[in-house]
Parts: sequence; C-alpha cells; structure tokens
Amino acid sequence: MSEIIVARSAGFCPGVRGATERLSRRLEERREGERIFTLGHLIHNEQYNRMLEQKGVRAIDATHLSSLADEASRSAPVTVFIRAHGINAQTRAHLEALSAAHPYFSFEDCTCPFVTKIHRIAAEKSEQGADGYIFLCIGNAHHPEVEGFMSCFAGEKHVFSDAAEFEKALFDKIAQKFSSKVPVMVAQTTQNLTEWKKCQKLLKKVCTNALIFDTICNVTDLRQTEAEVLSKECDGMVVIGGSESSNTAKLFDICRTHCRDTLRITDTSRLPDLKSFSLAHRKVGIAAGASTPSEFIEEVHKTMSEIENFAELLDGAAIKTLNTGEIVTGTVTHVSDTELQLDLGTGVTGYIKADRVTDDPSVKLTAAYHVGDTVEAKVIRVSDIDGVAELDKKRVDSSKNWEKVVAAKEEGAVLEATVSDVVKGGVIVFVYGNRIFIPASQSGVPKDGDLTPLKGTTVKFKVIEIKEPGHKAIGSIRVVAREERRAKEEEFWASIEEGKSYTGTVKSMTSYGAFVDLGGVDGMVHTSELSWKHIKSPAEVVSVGDVVTVFVKSFDREKKRISLGYKTEETNPWFIFTGKCQVGDVVPVKIVSMMPFGAFAEIVDGVDGLIHISQIAMTRIGKPADVLEIGQCVDAKIIEIDTEKQKVSLSIRALLEEVAAAEAAMPEDAAVEELPTEE
Repeated sequence: MSEIIVARSAGFCPGVRGATERLSRRLEERREGERIFTLGHLIHNEQYNRMLEQKGVRAIDATHLSSLADEASRSAPVTVFIRAHGINAQTRAHLEALSAAHPYFSFEDCTCPFVTKIHRIAAEKSEQGADGYIFLCIGNAHHPEVEGFMSCFAGEKHVFSDAAEFEKALFDKIAQKFSSKVPVMVAQTTQNLTEWKKCQKLLKKVCTNALIFDTICNVTDLRQTEAEVLSKECDGMVVIGGSESSNTAKLFDICRTHCRDTLRITDTSRLPDLKSFSLAHRKVGIAAGASTPSEFIEEVHKTMSEIENFAELLDGAAIKTLNTGEIVTGTVTHVSDTELQLDLGTGVTGYIKADRVTDDPSVKLTAAYHVGDTVEAKVIRVSDIDGVAELDKKRVDSSKNWEKVVAAKEEGAVLEATVSDVVKGGVIVFVYGNRIFIPASQSGVPKDGDLTPLKGTTVKFKVIEIKEPGHKAIGSIRVVAREERRAKEEEFWASIEEGKSYTGTVKSMTSYGAFVDLGGVDGMVHTSELSWKHIKSPAEVVSVGDVVTVFVKSFDREKKRISLGYKTEETNPWFIFTGKCQVGDVVPVKIVSMMPFGAFAEIVDGVDGLIHISQIAMTRIGKPADVLEIGQCVDAKIIEIDTEKQKVSLSIRALLEEVAAAEAAMPEDAAVEELPTEE
C-alpha cells in the first residue's frame, strides 16, 4: 500500500470556516417561514453548495435583491448571506439601502477578514484622494473577490494576472505615471506567493515610495508552502477543491510544477479513480483548497487507503471521536487576533475564539500564542457539516487555576492584574483565568468617586473572600494600599533624623503653614519657615501639588509630628546681598517707602537700605518726598553695612558731591575746540 500524506493545513481556512459556521448556526436557529439565500455561492465548493440547496438555501445574484426585499414580510422574512469572497461596493450600498427600507429583509456579511482588509485599503486611499494614487492588483480580474475590492477605489486601477503581465505593463505605460501618482499595490488573498514576490521586486525597482500591502492570507501562504514541500517529496499528488476555487487552482499549479503526476478532483465523482492512482505510486500527497470540507478530504483518504470505517486518521493515526464537554489538547496551527486554530489529531479542526481564550482585553493573541504551542481546552460544540469543533480554553483554565485563587486568599498573597471592566458597584479583574470582583468600597477610590479611571490600569490586590460553589471571589485594593502605607510609615520613622532632607508634595495649606507629603507621612512647614520675608499666607510661596525640597527641623515619634524647614541660608536675601555688595559700591535701588527721617530703598529682593534725609540731596530739604517718589529707581552709594543688625545705609548725596568735585577740578581756561564755519 502506498504511503498517504495529507498536508496539515488542508481544508477550510478561517475565513471560509467562519462563513460556513455562521450559516450553519442560522440554519439551526432558523425562524418559521424564514427564507435564506446566499449572494453568489457562499464558498467555491460544489459539494458544499449542493448540500445547501438540499437545505433550502439558494444562491442568487444582485438582480434578485429588490424583488426579495419587496416580498419579505413578518411571516416570511428574508436573510441574505454575503459570500466569503465579498461583493462590490455598489451591491453593498444597494443591500444596505434595502435593509434600511424593509424591516423584514436583512443580510449577514460573511466576507473573509483578509478580503475586508483590502476593501478598507482601497476605500481609504480613494477617500484620501483617488487622483493621487494608482491602484494595482496582482490577481484574477474576473474573480469575485478582486471585482469586489477593486470597486472600492474610484481612481485609476489595473489588475495583472502574474509577474510577466505586470512587468510588460509596468515598463510600457504605467511607470511613467509614478511622478504624479503614488502606486498602491495589493494581491488577491490566494495569489501565488512566488509571483507576488516577483511583482513587489519589480515595483520597488522603478518606484521608491510605492505603498505595498501584503494581503495574501497567511493560511494561503502556509498552504502553498506545505503543498510545495509535499509535492517535492511525493511521486503522486492529489489536489482537492472546487472548480471555481482560485486557491485550489494555484495549489494544483504548484504541485504540478514539482510532481508531474498531479491529479485534481472537485467532487466525489472521481473517487473510484483514486484507488488505482494510489496503487500506482509509492508515496502520495493530498493537498486541499480553502473551501474543501474536512469530510471530503477524509473520504478521499479513505478511498485511497482502502480504510472502511476511518480507523485511521488522514495521516495514518487513529481517529478520535470528539464529544461535547470533554477536555482535549491541540497544537496551534494558526493564530490571529480573533481566534486560535488547533490540530486536534482528529477529523475536525479545533478553534477557539478570542473571548473564549481569555477575558483579559489587554492580551493580544498574536503576541501570546505561536504556531506549535500546545493548548488545552474544553469542547463546547462539534459541527460535522463544517468539520470543526468550537473550544473553550477559559473553562479549563478557570477550573485548573481556581485552587491558586483559594491558596492566594489563605496565604494573604498580593496579586497583580489589569482592571478589565467597571461594573455597577465595583470593578472586575482576572487572575489565573478567574474573575475577581473588587467592590467600590475596596477600590481605594473615595466614596461615590468615579471608578472609570481604574479601567486598563494594573492594580495590586488581595483576595479577601471566597464563595463556594460558583468559583466567586472578592478582592480588595484598599487592603494592599493600607498595608503598603503602614510599611512605608514604619520605614520612614525608623530612618528619620533632624536635618535630613526630603522631596515631597504640598498636600494642603492652612493660614499658619503648608503640609507636605513625604511619602505616606506628612510634615508641616510653618509660614515663618517658608520665606525670609514676612508673608501673610503660604500661597504666596507654594501651591498644592508643588514638589518641594524640605528638611527636618524637629519631630515627635509618639505624636507622629514633624516640623519642616523650607528656607535655607543659600536663599537668605542678606546672604545674597553680602555676597555681591560691599561698602563703597554704587548700586541701583528702588524707593519702596518714605519716613520723615528718610527713604527706604530695595537693594535686592528682601534687603532694603535707608537713605537718611541728610543723604538725599546736597542742600537741606524739608522731607524725602520733595526729591524722591515711591517706585523711582536711582543710583545710591553704600556707605555703611551693619552685619550684626543686618542694616544698610545708602547715600545719593555722596554721588552728587563726587560729581560736583569733579566739575570744580576742571581748569577754567580749558580749551574748547570750535568747529570751522563756512564763509
């Protein structure tokens, strides 16, 4: 008997599986009298589409939509499913208008997410200014997928089947347009990867600012790579898929390139030929397109291997029967941000939706999981029609890890988690796959405060209550915060000493001082310690929220009181003054007040000097205001500094006398040069 090898990624891709699963669920939940249609064939597989017809699901085209909408009624509602390949923009707009106008006419969009991405790219570039771009596609111009997304771009656009056609057009007429239009290039999701890489290389040669989007489905890439490897190993290849399937056609071309004896089958009509085909080869490989149901692949393998009751798997291992509720272990074969796809070693493909992997919205599946990882999950639904099993990882994790939650409560362990949601009365976190409720009273937020800012933040908490059965747990952020605060206080009081400096935040103010948070412990800076000048309020120097450097003047451990200092000798105005001025210096001063005996003038901020009335002018004056004004700036000479009393004497008269003496010293017959005059 020949060795039969089936490609691991053969069969439904996530997009096709999602479309068939949605329709399958709808058929199970079908309302009485409801008529269900598909806009074009849901997938490119004749056998599957015949099965739908037997269940009363008919494929239609866009010309039927208006009449179906008119016929839709309460007793006979109509639902139209958009195929996995998608539709063009005009048809979508028509569907949306009909759905809005007819209450009993609706549609479900089953377009593959990879195809939807290309629709979005085309639409965005069109909205940004279609005249500034030229939209290029490598694919089949007549394929419904390509027709659909190309309709979303309103400007100049072209489709090329392969690298040779693209190269000819590129150098004949298109490249010359790149000076005024930026090329945007995409690929049909099932495009041959080798051809796509050639096209990218060609475009990059002639344009450095081209926008190239890798839109080939990664499952398609994997499927083609596996088919290439397998066809090189085998002397016979069987490629299974619908006659209209683009990705099956490309698999066939790849296999035929490396294995001359390659057979393509589209349905069960050719199964009798497979037995002899198998006997004629030593090693036969089986590859299948993205629209091929797993049961068809199994039937092909059964026929080729002469296995009567599927006693073996497609790769020769024993088939396992999946039952709802059992725990299974699978190997990850595909990862997206919406789901995991698993090889379960059975005749069906397992998949886990993102919301059944974890409840933590911060977890990104593509970052947390990789192809080849092993995952344990619970079977929640098996579909023989689609050949898939829906799994739930959370249920397994929750049961396995509940003991960890209980142990954390008993041990008083501090846990960390991200707040996933804000609900009535509190917030929700998930730890070890289990849901923990933290009441508002335990959140650390003041009573009736807004809990919304907590969402998305990482918090520390303890499990303070366990409710069995039901695996319910209550946590507390406040308990951990209180314990941390007490620990910080003990550490603070153990290390405090007079003169030690701290950086803190102004927490509140009173008429007599400001309270500073030193890190869980508060100290007070008296008003007299805030400034060298007399101030009426702490607000003249600091504000709530200011970060300040203070030092300990005194403290009382028993009463938990700390007296802080803020002003320092370095900021003492007298220290600043004496450091830059001395007797005999002439300094600019500003008149700030007047008394009968003289005027006070500001020398530097915080230091004033007295200009005695006898030192204001060279002649006797009645009062300072006869010569000076408050706010007036004048030059004065420092004539005395009393360091002990911190007083300064200034003189304007001394400067006036110096000027007068200088003028008197000039010779009376000093020559004055006269300028010549014109005659």
